[in-house]
Amino acid sequence: MIRRIDLRGADRASVDYRAAVPRAEFDVEAATHQVQPIIDAVRARGVEAIAEFSAQFDGVDSDDIAVPREAIDAALADLDPAVRAGLEESIRRLRLTSEAELEHDVTSQVADGATVTHRKVPIDRVGLYVPGGLAPLVSSVVMNVVPAQVAGVRSIALASPPQKNSGRLPESTILAACALLGVHEVYAVGGAQAIAMFAHGAGPCRPVDLVTGPGNIYVAAAKRLLRGVVGIDSEAGPTEIAVLADDSADAAFVAADLVSQAEHDPMAASVLVTDSLALADAVEAELDKQVFATRHTERILTALGGRQSGIVLVDDMDQGVDVVDAYAAEHLEIQTRDASAHAARIRNAGAIFVGPWAPVSLGDYCAGSNHVLPTAGCACHSSGLSVRAFTRSVHVVDYSRAALAEVAGHVVTLAEAEDLPGHGQAVSVRFDSERPAR
Repeated sequence: MIRRIDLRGADRASVDYRAAVPRAEFDVEAATHQVQPIIDAVRARGVEAIAEFSAQFDGVDSDDIAVPREAIDAALADLDPAVRAGLEESIRRLRLTSEAELEHDVTSQVADGATVTHRKVPIDRVGLYVPGGLAPLVSSVVMNVVPAQVAGVRSIALASPPQKNSGRLPESTILAACALLGVHEVYAVGGAQAIAMFAHGAGPCRPVDLVTGPGNIYVAAAKRLLRGVVGIDSEAGPTEIAVLADDSADAAFVAADLVSQAEHDPMAASVLVTDSLALADAVEAELDKQVFATRHTERILTALGGRQSGIVLVDDMDQGVDVVDAYAAEHLEIQTRDASAHAARIRNAGAIFVGPWAPVSLGDYCAGSNHVLPTAGCACHSSGLSVRAFTRSVHVVDYSRAALAEVAGHVVTLAEAEDLPGHGQAVSVRFDSERPAR
């Protein structure tokens, strides 16, 4: 069901651990050739083009992309009370952590009469994308909307694919979550055409400044092509989990966690890194039991059997830490005797889940963390979605005449060194002896 990769005895000084644990093939560049015509059509023909793509890709015939306010409110009224309670708790916890990380203005006095203020300014208008393919990710509504609201974003639009069985509207639970969060600008638009709509505007949807949210390869390709026209959070690929575990780990827990992410998508990656052959054997036995007891057996089997998944055998936990750090997983679980110490050594991961009682599923819904995270090894240079993604930094420079005079000579000298005399003159003119002082 799942292959093994044996790194025991490898030359640690020369082995490329990132290449040793391959991921799913996810060729965004190739997809851009299919997506560019979609973007061009939406830019040129707006809602008319979107309606054509909705019919082609979603099997839905409708040219009314805006979801009526009544439909959003009705979805909340019809929501299962238990689901509502779960969403409310998820919102509460994420709002707490988002508020804690909200940055405030900081003013530095670099000299007498000279200050630079680092001002945090919220993005004016954002477009949030929520997938609706194999699974309607209602939790992604929470993960996108809450940090945007905490950041102070004034205008929030959300798009999710129309569904045949939902009256050509997005899935009803997604609409209910929008109502719960007070988001009423919602569009029944999916895929690359949704990203194009956000970037260029179409019909009632005005262009946005930033697009966030996960999606399939075509969504990622649209983000790549439109970067610069609009800000993006990341080009998220298939979900992935890595579990670092020793012989103290519970094989049933580990297997369940690998299955939990494999059920997302046939291209999802599930990787176990362990120095225990006994645990590897026990996890394989558990997978044989658990996979066939799930609702999405075929999808999970495809993901676990793919080249992107595997059990990686290492000599010891030091090597294991090096492997998972190089892999830079979207989700990393640490199930070892000294889980906190091992977690502290990890630099590259979208989110780290410490110990047997912090499964990735907790982070997907109610941990208080955000589940929109970098994939495909991008955790070595990118962060997950947070309040910071919805803010911009602006430096406000305030100098008195005396403060400028103190540093004027340095400015003129450096301007001359760069052969930009006009830069120096812009300072010197302010101290021209023939000009009256101000």
